[in-house]
Amino acid sequence: MFLFLSKFLPLFFYPLGLSCILLIISFVLAWRRSRWTPLPIALACALLIVASHPRVNIFLIRSLESQHIPSEELPQADAIVVLGGCIKPDSPPRPMVDLTEGSDRLLYAVQLYRQQKAPLIIVSGGRIGWGKKFRPESADMARFLEFMGVPRSAIMEESESLNTYQNAVNVKQILQKEKIDRILLVTSAMHMARSYLIFKHQNINFVPAPTDFLTTDNLKVKSSFNLRVFLLSLIPSVDRLGNTTQALKEYIGIVVYWLRGWL
Repeated sequence: MFLFLSKFLPLFFYPLGLSCILLIISFVLAWRRSRWTPLPIALACALLIVASHPRVNIFLIRSLESQHIPSEELPQADAIVVLGGCIKPDSPPRPMVDLTEGSDRLLYAVQLYRQQKAPLIIVSGGRIGWGKKFRPESADMARFLEFMGVPRSAIMEESESLNTYQNAVNVKQILQKEKIDRILLVTSAMHMARSYLIFKHQNINFVPAPTDFLTTDNLKVKSSFNLRVFLLSLIPSVDRLGNTTQALKEYIGIVVYWLRGWL
């Protein structure tokens, strides 16, 4: 039940979900012929514009991504742990597994392995089927790593976790069983803030190795005012709205995990 509620309830706090609620309220007010009918419509419109504005978008993303950027070269470790949420199964008509935006996690893990930062890669992630049977994500991640040239003997799977907390708990069991001391933790930079707190709470010896950055240093360069750019920024963008939603998801996740005592 917690898994379902954790996926369902936050939808009403995200910009798109909250805008839909405001529009429903406006329909009810219109049916009752209330003079307040335009208010929720205006709030929904303002919410979508603000949530997809470049400055708001970049501020929220950077506030998460900037927390655990390595200040020096990553050290040697006993294993590289890659968190799931980066690959789709090869369900027909897909000819092979599909990589998502977060698939940089796998590519970065391969790079670290080739740099001999660790002799082992542990992929962590099950797959929520909602009543259907799916191969765990860890199996697809392992297949892709093999496709990229990592030998199967250098890959371990953790296939039961369905959220970041379970990632940490299950990975810790593997580390204790295999007597692995230090790991490099690979996940998307925006997700690292929450992952860091969870793995630290589990007393796992790890070094953050974030990847999949959505903001870069060149975005910090200030430019002179441009009217056309300003007007375009007022037009809601699906990509920016999605990134803002992802950032809010991380912040909500941190609050919920803290309330659960997982941080």
